[in-house]
Amino acid sequence: MQYYDVAKILTTHGLNGEVKVAVITDFPNERFSAGSELALKDQPEEVLTVKSGRPFKQFWLVQFEEITDIDQAEKLKGKTLVVSEANQQELPAGSYYYRDILGCQVLDNETGSLIGELTDIEAPGANDIWLVKEENGKEFWLPYIKDVVKKVDIEHKQVFVELMEGLRDED
Repeated sequence: MQYYDVAKILTTHGLNGEVKVAVITDFPNERFSAGSELALKDQPEEVLTVKSGRPFKQFWLVQFEEITDIDQAEKLKGKTLVVSEANQQELPAGSYYYRDILGCQVLDNETGSLIGELTDIEAPGANDIWLVKEENGKEFWLPYIKDVVKKVDIEHKQVFVELMEGLRDED
């Protein structure tokens, strides 16, 4: 079975086994909601059931049904939480897991010529922005909006775009 990283456990929070995590997932609200099943990367066969989860500054605080005190929580510090492929939900059309689009070739929608490779994704606000690294090593950010991203082909690891003027530094 395939597993995907969702968070890194940083430290304990309080005396009742709650932990503070750094989020690695695209969907923290789903992953840390009551009833969600996660596991530790080094022990994926042992399921941890989320009792509660809530945002806390730039982190999340998560309580598990199986972890009831600070001593148990201490043993989790530094570990990575994962979700199994079976516990992932279907995404709506036009939505993608980051792992599916990272590494895609970015191609000009009209000519099909290679622009670069999608190397990073950030979600600063209304829409994601994708970092494209050109063959010459230059990088530029591409907004994930319908005026720019015309087609995403996960199967062939290709993204077809129409670049707006000023998106890319063309010295």
